[in-house]
Amino acid sequence: MKNSFVLFFALMAVPAMSQKKELPLSAVKSAADSGIIRPIPRPLGWLNDAEFLFVVPKKGSTPDSVSVNVKTGKETPHKAAVRQSLRVVDGDVFYYNGSGTKKQLTNTAGLEKNPTFSPDYTKAAYTRNNDLYVIEISSGTETRLTFDGSDVIYNGYASWVYYEEILGRPSNYRAFWWSPDSRQIAFMRFDDRKVPVFPLYNDKGVHGFTEVTHYPKAGDKNPSVEIAIANVDSGRIKLADFDRTKDQYFGTPFFSPDSKTLYQQWMNRGQDTLVLFAVNTVSGAKNPVYTEVQKTWVEWMDNLYFFDGGKQAFFLSDKSGWNHLYQIDFATGRQKQITSGDWAVRSLDKVDEQNSTLFFTARKENSARLDLYAAGFDGSRLKRLTFGNYTHKTFLSNDGKRFVDVYSNVSTPEQLAVVDIASGERNLLFNAKGPRFNEFLLAETQLLRVPTPDGFSLPFTITLPAKTDPSKKYPVLINIYGGPNAGTVMDGWKDLSQTQPWASEGLIQVSMDHRASGHFGKMGQNFVHRNLGEWEIKDYSDIVKWLIHQPYVDKDKIAINGFSYGGYLTALALMKAPEYFKFGIAGGSVTDWRLYDSHYTERFMDGPDENKEGYDRSSVLTYIKNYSGGLYIVHGTMDDNVHIQNSLQLAAALQDAKKEFRLMFYPDARHGWRNLPERWKHFNNEKTRFFYDKLLGRTAPNEMLE
Repeated sequence: MKNSFVLFFALMAVPAMSQKKELPLSAVKSAADSGIIRPIPRPLGWLNDAEFLFVVPKKGSTPDSVSVNVKTGKETPHKAAVRQSLRVVDGDVFYYNGSGTKKQLTNTAGLEKNPTFSPDYTKAAYTRNNDLYVIEISSGTETRLTFDGSDVIYNGYASWVYYEEILGRPSNYRAFWWSPDSRQIAFMRFDDRKVPVFPLYNDKGVHGFTEVTHYPKAGDKNPSVEIAIANVDSGRIKLADFDRTKDQYFGTPFFSPDSKTLYQQWMNRGQDTLVLFAVNTVSGAKNPVYTEVQKTWVEWMDNLYFFDGGKQAFFLSDKSGWNHLYQIDFATGRQKQITSGDWAVRSLDKVDEQNSTLFFTARKENSARLDLYAAGFDGSRLKRLTFGNYTHKTFLSNDGKRFVDVYSNVSTPEQLAVVDIASGERNLLFNAKGPRFNEFLLAETQLLRVPTPDGFSLPFTITLPAKTDPSKKYPVLINIYGGPNAGTVMDGWKDLSQTQPWASEGLIQVSMDHRASGHFGKMGQNFVHRNLGEWEIKDYSDIVKWLIHQPYVDKDKIAINGFSYGGYLTALALMKAPEYFKFGIAGGSVTDWRLYDSHYTERFMDGPDENKEGYDRSSVLTYIKNYSGGLYIVHGTMDDNVHIQNSLQLAAALQDAKKEFRLMFYPDARHGWRNLPERWKHFNNEKTRFFYDKLLGRTAPNEMLE
């Protein structure tokens, strides 16, 4: 593969250094410019079974798109083909064809949202004023499918709690789905009339204004939801046979390959029972084909992977205590577990019917690493396809013969290779190590584990200063998130611009996970049921106990930092375990689970009336008397996810108890405010100044500020 791509990305030999140089602070935050690390090409995906598309970063200019023939190594500058697309411009839908010509499809006073092609690209569906429409692209003929949209009735547009917790933020509130034959649309109809309204105040202008959201908090009334199927040709709508008056949830539906059946997920309000119904798209009649019940909670199916002409499917479930692959036969209802063991499947990447092979990623060899595997439809022939002690991000080719692999670990920068599955041959395309990587004394990161008294081995990473004095003790900065099944500790390379600045200033950095973080499957997550916060703080404290027994750790200067669920645990840590956690910045924090949304909170806690003691025990406000200082509370004033009410109630409780704390609000900011760049810089600088003050005892230098 002797060509320009490989020459550009080739490994560069570095002469052995008798003594490595200390990295000046001015160079730490620009490691790429210093020749230490080179930004890795960003993999986009396979163009075909032989060519892969990368984006190659270029300093100070637009990145280049490069296609690489993985068999010959030939590099070709890639100009993206102009594809058909839909865009909303000034509130109207425009169609862009393959030659770059645009056509205006709508011209209305209302705002069209989420325009989505039919699978055959002849039509587009969208919502306007909370009604669902379809337009024929060639003729511009628009068909209105629903007629009752209002400020509390939404057809094909999600109520807030469904957007945030069930359909997910990437949905952008879209709650409609095309059938494979382009003739039907399944959609959800939401009725928010009984859902309480929460006000958000905006300070703009002279009088300001109030924005209201129908937001169900724990124990509140949820939106009433109906599942409907629209025939695009006739405009006829059929409701699926569900009782809309029940207290229930509906998950993402999946059409069968022949478009005759809609597989609809249903869950009870308590979220311990999941039923998959087969809904006849003509009659609306439903038939249960799969039921799962757990003692704690059940997760939604993320997908159905159909095969055998749609008669069977593979899916993922954690009902065994670990997330594994299962097979279901829809005609007989027969189920079969495909993979098993004390390890978790992460995703099913490909179903190869011709060779009866499944390709999937899993955390099997090490819970902090992700690998690609292959196995037969019956679970036999299980084989790890990736290699070494790395975590891997893989891109499997459509024919299943090779994959592009970006891999690293905590001590090895990212590398990029193409792997031939049959032979195992690896063709290295890029190494992120720059030509000067070995010249400098860099802080090293280690992945370690701490045992708990009841048998868990908790993972954490620790980055020590590059040059340590054995006679000194160093402060510790801990970064966490901490939500159930949302661990952050992985055996992968960390950006030098994140780790080296603090390390060069003499700060130890730690990232850690608890038993419910995903490393120990659903078995570990079940510990936090009806008891959020308790085991997280116990496990974090066990790791800190280990830290303070190390001769290089200053036990009086340990800080914790987190946002959202991480903000909750940061505040809770300073309240429940002040003997270990001395300082903290809690951003966008839940402070009492009664103040957060119904679906997320009740999944783990059940309702407030069912679990009053658990809600009291999990509240930050319960432990104000234990708090001894060092907390910095941060929140966006228009956070529509974790309301500022949480931090206001915490601030009031601390004030009434005559406790010391810091407080910073960011006007107009939502749940995070990267879209407000100056305020985002201010937030980052505030964090830097706070940790310099509390942990390092000096003023932050300009090089550390944005």
